[in-house]
Amino acid sequence: MNINILNEAELALLKQYINQSEHIVICCHKSPDGDALGSSLAWADYLEGQGKNPTVIIPDAYPDFLQWLPNTEKIVRYDKRVAEADRLWAEADLIFCLDFNTSSRVEDMQGVLDKSTAPKIMFDHHLSPSMETVLTVSHTEMCSTSEIVFRIIWQLGGFEQMSRRCAVDIYCGMMTDTGGFTYNSSRSEIYFIIGQLLIKGLDKDKIYRNVFNTYSPWAIRFRGYMMYQKLNVIDGFQASYFTITRQEMKHFHFIKGDAEGLVNEPLKIKGMKLSISLREDDRKDHLIWVSLRSVDDFPCNRMAEEFFNGGGHLNASGGKLQCSMADAERVVRDAIIYYEKLLKS
Repeated sequence: MNINILNEAELALLKQYINQSEHIVICCHKSPDGDALGSSLAWADYLEGQGKNPTVIIPDAYPDFLQWLPNTEKIVRYDKRVAEADRLWAEADLIFCLDFNTSSRVEDMQGVLDKSTAPKIMFDHHLSPSMETVLTVSHTEMCSTSEIVFRIIWQLGGFEQMSRRCAVDIYCGMMTDTGGFTYNSSRSEIYFIIGQLLIKGLDKDKIYRNVFNTYSPWAIRFRGYMMYQKLNVIDGFQASYFTITRQEMKHFHFIKGDAEGLVNEPLKIKGMKLSISLREDDRKDHLIWVSLRSVDDFPCNRMAEEFFNGGGHLNASGGKLQCSMADAERVVRDAIIYYEKLLKS
């Protein structure tokens, strides 16, 4: 199966920049998820195998259930180690931007990223890339940036030397960005790649448990409470939403990652097409984080762009609102009514 994605000129350009660079920074979007972290760590592992010494710099914390990923101890968190990170940004002679399509997605790191004169290379699978780069590898049809990283390593001839660590990171990124291969994962190439990764000796069942079966007792109580007390199923529409307040997070000893995947749960209701979660920021007032999930051809990304200052993929998108929770709920209901034809068909 041919899984190459770069033409000859792009491949030569990528090799050239890697070979001539000594100080490489790899960065990903704010609130890194499994794909952002997995693709970044996997690409760093590949570059280390080429004799390079790359640094992964992330804007802020990632979920606790990803702490086990290989090489997380090498990550530099910008919000915790600003001076060190700024030095690394200043020294960088090559920057890889993974799993985001515009520099605003790195939020607090945007200033240093935009200011850097180092050449930038993007690997991403989101719509409408809008950064100035020397090379952009953007494929919205692919399940994850981790899939793109695997394909690039494969095309560079790096599969034989690929470490088990790298394979684990890639598999975790692909798995988490498809909800355990339950959406955006119907292409045969995905399963060819999984088959190749298994050759490296990874335990895919253990990876699944490490990500999805590591909640605390408080997290399980929190998730049950959300579905029992907070789920709003909209009468006459195949849509639902729930809200998570700062007070509720405090009551259930919430830590980053406790709500991971929770927005998918209402889609288990027969006929449900759309699920939306609204979560208050734990520090900033009047900031609501929005997650959207859908099935079939309902366009989460369009709704996210039009109503929630966001975007993403057809069936998985996100955004944010700067308002009270009550106002955010009104926006959700307006959005659902606006898409009435698609949600009732």
